[in-house]
Amino acid sequence: MGPDAVTDTRYEESRSKVQPLRFVLRWVWRLIKIALLIFVLAHVYAISLKWVPVPGSITMMERTLGGHEFRRIIMPLDRISPHLVTAVIAAEDARFCQHDGIDFEAVQKAVEERERGGRLRGASTITQQTSKNVFFWNGGGYVRKGGEAWFALFIDGMWGKRRVMENYLNTIEWGDGIFGAEAASRIRFGKRAADLTEREAALLAAVLPNPHKWRVDPPGPYVSGRAGTLQARMRVVANEGLDDCVLEPEKWKARQQP
Repeated sequence: MGPDAVTDTRYEESRSKVQPLRFVLRWVWRLIKIALLIFVLAHVYAISLKWVPVPGSITMMERTLGGHEFRRIIMPLDRISPHLVTAVIAAEDARFCQHDGIDFEAVQKAVEERERGGRLRGASTITQQTSKNVFFWNGGGYVRKGGEAWFALFIDGMWGKRRVMENYLNTIEWGDGIFGAEAASRIRFGKRAADLTEREAALLAAVLPNPHKWRVDPPGPYVSGRAGTLQARMRVVANEGLDDCVLEPEKWKARQQP
């Protein structure tokens, strides 16, 4: 075999190795471009929701495909009882007005409690729940958790507290395919969300950890007792101004000034 033949053989071997590598790199680059496009579109969508009502969610689609009757009535925050705002803050996220979407203080406490052998408890904020309800799906997984955390920080800054609360109360599920405060109020109590009493708001907030298991019509002993506890917490939240960033934003802003 002459020198030229040896050279040609080596060239063909080198080429045969490079071609699969180029193919893989080409597909990796395509996947990166698709991921970047999805990332950009998701953020454009998130920005639009500062003004546009949330049209639906993956969970809503799942309930519909699962055969549940889909019920939802979108309402502006001003047409939802302030009792319900105070109730969900008392039940789900007492530091809603203090954190920036993620309550790192609560996360640290949960980790420390777990390390001491205590039970693993959640530290998910209302903003994180809104992020999950609007952009993601139920269930665990680091991909969803990471995306949920990122969008919680993003929407807290982009939307502001009032808009986060408004979208939360219009997307949260109260069981049986019932989404949002207005539909829950009408179906559970036969009245508008604007007319909810303190007790009714506490009952709705009391079942949020497990709305498919716990009922408010009528409430069982556990839900009734939890609602009573929440009513006491609601008064603390109101007295300490922990709901002012939603109900009295100007008062809250003034308080934050140095």
